Amino acid sequence: MRPLIGIPPVVDAAGRWRPGRDTHYIDGAYARAVEAAGGAAIYLPVQADGPALLERVDGLLLPGGGDFEPPRPYPPGVRFDAVSRPQLDFDTRLLEAALAGSRPVLGICYGMQLLALHCGGRLVYDIATDLPGALPHRLGDGEGRHELRVEPGSRLAALLGSGPGPVNSRHHQGVAEPGRGLRVAATAADGVIEAIEACGPDAFCLGVQWHPESMDGPHRERLFAAFVAACAARP
Repeated sequence: MRPLIGIPPVVDAAGRWRPGRDTHYIDGAYARAVEAAGGAAIYLPVQADGPALLERVDGLLLPGGGDFEPPRPYPPGVRFDAVSRPQLDFDTRLLEAALAGSRPVLGICYGMQLLALHCGGRLVYDIATDLPGALPHRLGDGEGRHELRVEPGSRLAALLGSGPGPVNSRHHQGVAEPGRGLRVAATAADGVIEAIEACGPDAFCLGVQWHPESMDGPHRERLFAAFVAACAARP
């Protein structure tokens, strides 16, 4: 049987899609990438007993989502599309249960940032403000790309090689410190952290700041294939 990969959708608690409704939505590219790699995606909507859901799936994919609210005011013009509190609480409980149950975890963009925070790391809340001189990282959904420097000896290097080519980029927040049990696996040319991973050799726990589900070719295939294979091999 195909391993089941749980994916929590984004919650529109502000009623932007439909006024007065609590709408869940997600890019179908995540599920398509999981399916192409041999897994079966299942959406995990916000509900009371999130950890119990993890007993029924083989891995957790935390997709892109909203912003984390900064602890201090930022200059006028810096906008934050904050993740809703119910979703943040639910996703955190899912992640905690996945890590406690040794289930493989793949965090993408918001998912990578949540992984770092959960492990005691720190965030860059707005790259342009907090890291003057950094390159642009909000490049849109088109052909915007930047180079990726993968750390030798990392799990990510084993998956993608040391020179995987440019990656897409559509974020303004990032990870400043990865947190306990995690290490930096890749950076952009300006030093912005682009990937983090578990330090141990066995557990598959990887976060990437770019969006591999939206990329074509070997890059997406290798990353999702390794994640799904780890889910299939779970005892």
